[in-house]
Amino acid sequence: MAPDVISTRSRLALRMLRTVSMAAPPPQLGWSTNMVATIFLASVGAEPPRPSDPDQAPVDADRAGESPAGPGRRRPTHRWTSRPRLRVLDVVVALTLAVVFLAASVNFSVDDMVNHVRLRNGEAGPSDPTASSAATMSTPASDATTAGSTSTTSSSVPGPPVFTMLVPADGLTAAQRTMIQTEVITGPGLTPKSVVYIPGGLFFAQNMMYSHTITVYNRSFEPVATIEDEVRLEELGHPNRPGSFQGAPVEAAPTSDGRYVYVSNYQMFGPGFSNPGDDVCRPASEHDNSYLYRVNVATMAIDQAIEVGPVPKFVALTARDDRILVSNWCGYDLSVVDAATARETHRIPLGAYPRGIAVDPGRNVAYVAVMGSYDIAVIDLDTLAVSWISGVGSGPRHLVMDPAGRWLYATINSAGEVAKIDPVNGEVVARAPTGSQARSMTISDDGSALYVVNYDSNTVAKVATDTFTVTQRIVIGDQPIGIAYDPATRNVWVALYGGALVVLTDTAPDR
Repeated sequence: MAPDVISTRSRLALRMLRTVSMAAPPPQLGWSTNMVATIFLASVGAEPPRPSDPDQAPVDADRAGESPAGPGRRRPTHRWTSRPRLRVLDVVVALTLAVVFLAASVNFSVDDMVNHVRLRNGEAGPSDPTASSAATMSTPASDATTAGSTSTTSSSVPGPPVFTMLVPADGLTAAQRTMIQTEVITGPGLTPKSVVYIPGGLFFAQNMMYSHTITVYNRSFEPVATIEDEVRLEELGHPNRPGSFQGAPVEAAPTSDGRYVYVSNYQMFGPGFSNPGDDVCRPASEHDNSYLYRVNVATMAIDQAIEVGPVPKFVALTARDDRILVSNWCGYDLSVVDAATARETHRIPLGAYPRGIAVDPGRNVAYVAVMGSYDIAVIDLDTLAVSWISGVGSGPRHLVMDPAGRWLYATINSAGEVAKIDPVNGEVVARAPTGSQARSMTISDDGSALYVVNYDSNTVAKVATDTFTVTQRIVIGDQPIGIAYDPATRNVWVALYGGALVVLTDTAPDR
């Protein structure tokens, strides 16, 4: 098995190759330097994995440990080896191979190269309109390149997004690859509660509630925007809410084209908001409703605020991006929002502490994990009728659908495991123990691997979906809570509640 943590020398080499690849389009030199990186990794050493921390009792406390003065948590400690110099032979071999591959694949024009560099730097491309003056950074070119589809209001359900691979094919499934740690991102104000991949190559990190920010990164691990959560609700369609307000970002979900991102806010701060919810709550307490923000990715500005229930947590969009589903933790219900009018149209009672949501476009249903129970709600998106998958385990938290629509997966927080569920009959067909407090998870684009963060074990576990066994477990840092998968690079982004983003790369194992 390949080592869990990449060596410092390898990281330095990859940085050098990545810098070179910034000057040419991914299908040409980018492909070449990725090939060089693969060859180079096979010839250098790596650090040994660190041991796992002991398991402790499960909990789902999004507010826990936070205060206006800061998170009140210890920062993650990363023990890197001393930084050795690259060997001269390593550098010569890598650069020589890059030149050879480049010479074999050069077929692009100078204009193509210039446009690629401009897009990588966040500047308007040849088909990009001039960005608004309010923008912190314009949107990079989208991965979605499906021909003939320019509207998100098509009458047909869109298929899986088409994207350009930025790494060479290796003939392996995600389950056959091995995760290695390639990057640790820290910085002022970065205290991520969740991280989400946005089609086009951006990553939204929602910071702890008292940070009042969302930090946006690109694929080069560079911050490209910091979005403040302060809004004037009366200017966003709520005339009865004069004044300035702040939110508290929790989770986010993009539209399929990556143009917009919807962000839930744990609570609102400002005039008239005096009874916020908490991690332990009930509808009888009549906690304040909160708001769902819409962020315009081209301008990095909040352009909508939609009233939903108290303490909204997870957000998901239906297949045509025409409705937004929001789980209200303290409302014990689900908000259904019409995207065209930016208004809540229904609230569906579900029970104590609804959280994760997964949409199944083939069956036109949504699944909602009700964390204060053993059950998952099944909502018919035509009629909004509710049925149940019962007895999956205590505290189901996060849900994902198999890309083919065959299986539903749920993290079971209390048991520290993932359940594989047949949505046709509601039966749990397999379970895999991943670690203490299994929180969020994501799935590879080919559906062969799940990546699960275990909050109290400080680990990320990879689960092969066919055998439903844990194939790899990495100790990653202090309290991993959010996770996202980038299909174009096979990178897995992990949010550490203590104040960092860690990037893992799924690569071919040593042979």
